[in-house]
Amino acid sequence: MTASTHAHGPWVDVHSHPGCGFISGLPSTDRNVAMFGPERQDAQVTSAAAGEVAAVNVSTVADLAVLGVKAAGPTALRDFEPGEVVADHRRQLDAISAVLEHDAVAPVRAADDIEAAVVDGQTGVFLGCEGADFLEGDANGLAEAYEMGVRAITLVHYRVNELGDIQTEDAVHGGLTASGLEILAEMNRIGMIADLAHATFATTVGALEASTAPIMVSHSHLASPRADHPRLLSDDHAAAVADGGGIIGAWPSGVACETLADYSGEICRLIDLVGVDHVAIGTDMDANYRPVLTSYSQFPELAAQLGERGLDDAEVDAVLGGNFVRLFRSVEAARS
Repeated sequence: MTASTHAHGPWVDVHSHPGCGFISGLPSTDRNVAMFGPERQDAQVTSAAAGEVAAVNVSTVADLAVLGVKAAGPTALRDFEPGEVVADHRRQLDAISAVLEHDAVAPVRAADDIEAAVVDGQTGVFLGCEGADFLEGDANGLAEAYEMGVRAITLVHYRVNELGDIQTEDAVHGGLTASGLEILAEMNRIGMIADLAHATFATTVGALEASTAPIMVSHSHLASPRADHPRLLSDDHAAAVADGGGIIGAWPSGVACETLADYSGEICRLIDLVGVDHVAIGTDMDANYRPVLTSYSQFPELAAQLGERGLDDAEVDAVLGGNFVRLFRSVEAARS
């Protein structure tokens, strides 16, 4: 079953790594190439058109060079060598920026660019960084990232960095740090979306209290008795993000779902808690754990399932893209 093609608002994937562009330029012997390769970024990004997806996020992985997998999941195995994190950040950002040279792709540097891409028949791409490790606790590096087109940064990832605590390791900082507050303030000032995926509840609350713009949690889900993983959100955590005007990108991960039908059900469960205006789609494409959504061609099917679960067309469009566009505009409007 698939939904018939129909006129709808722009659909957006708010967090992804399509085609694993973050491994581009690494030697063939690198363990990440063995894990994620081969790189296929152009093909995956341009395939979004087949699923009627107007824009996708393409993100670096800031702590990639030091990550490994233990029994409990991904974690930092060592610290960075001097200069390593900045050099790898620039390698990745150059690599994923290359997709913008494709004729079928349009850069998204403002919310209006998403709708312009639809009119022009292109796929919009907005750049992101998963983890702010490359800043090394200093906000000065944000200007360069913004100039290169980065419009969203996930403050923390799987390495405990200088900004705050993460869901998958023991708390070290007690929430958002002074460096985290400084970097968040600069992100607000220049109009960059703050993403608190992977952050603890305390870190998220610190960001909500300090931010002058709404935030997003780009890829997560509600915890439940059958899925109680550190990466999932308590009801209070999700509600706090929504109460601050933010959005939560529903995550099609095997952590919480086994089928696409499970995923659409989890989206509706999240909507029941926080409201339809605060839910989006964050696929984590091509870097997800046992994903139930593996291709942009599945978006019409997801839209159809949400409709069958009682959402009207406007509500489906809000979840599949409209809520993110509104958030993006709010972040732009809050610039100082």
